[in-house]
Amino acid sequence: MPSPTILFAAKSEKWAEYEPALRMALQKAGVDTTGLTTEADPAEVDYIIYAPNSGLQDFTPFTRAKAVLSLWAGVEDIVGNETITMPLARMVDYGLTQGMLEFVMGHVLRYHLMIDDFLAGQDGVWRPNLVPPLARDRKVTILGLGVLGAAAAQSLARIGFDVAGWSRSPKSIEGIACYHGEDGLFDAMRHAEILVTLLPDTAATRGLINQTTLAALPHGAKIINPGRGSLIEDAALLAALDTGKIAAATLDVFTIEPLPASHPYWRHPRVTVTPHIASATRAETASETIAENIRRGEAGETLLHLVDRAAGY
Repeated sequence: MPSPTILFAAKSEKWAEYEPALRMALQKAGVDTTGLTTEADPAEVDYIIYAPNSGLQDFTPFTRAKAVLSLWAGVEDIVGNETITMPLARMVDYGLTQGMLEFVMGHVLRYHLMIDDFLAGQDGVWRPNLVPPLARDRKVTILGLGVLGAAAAQSLARIGFDVAGWSRSPKSIEGIACYHGEDGLFDAMRHAEILVTLLPDTAATRGLINQTTLAALPHGAKIINPGRGSLIEDAALLAALDTGKIAAATLDVFTIEPLPASHPYWRHPRVTVTPHIASATRAETASETIAENIRRGEAGETLLHLVDRAAGY
């Protein structure tokens, strides 16, 4: 079997990070690495390992390409590219899932255990009545029940939280109260003392957290958004924070990144800003996913994590 030509199309500084990991993962998958390169005749390329912030935007010359394999979990910057006519796979890997899971678990537990209240109360006053409930008495809702959302929901349920989840289409996850559709969204929101948003960026999800949906949350609810900045209407959230309807928010993603220094989120006493670090693509684990898809492509098997262009994810 001839060696496939595998084009790495990402920012140049990423090549030093990814090349050794990709070669190791490809070799373990039984794929010849001779054709792994950053430069190639487009007509000879079989697979494109792709980061949307690279210089490659026109895929028309890649007439032989069997697949575009994205290094990013989100594909909102790719699905609208009409020159991508070959199969497109998004990044789903252990590192991304575990990183997101740890971020969500950490901040849910932070709010559940009222850690911020204790940090703010280091004033010499003894407050023995400030006791958090048990996890079984704390209601958490996950918006988005894809790979990341389902993993977070199941992990929270395993340690006792009362977990609900919402998705656009029906889902069934053992131990999770699953809602779907417009009516189900409000049922899920009413359940959320702590709301975690893990939805993709699509036309149907942009601005989903707005004045109307925020009003459905219990008074004093807390929000954690490591999903997409476009999910939240900033003015509506800031207004809800100012009235106390929302007690606190941890925001990792924003409509403009880096978040401008003048943005009111930085100064709001009830907002924690983290710089899009909830889950990063790690070369070692991402390379394993890429290598498996190339192995599958060479064997004529169905690729993993194919994007539904119509749905946008």
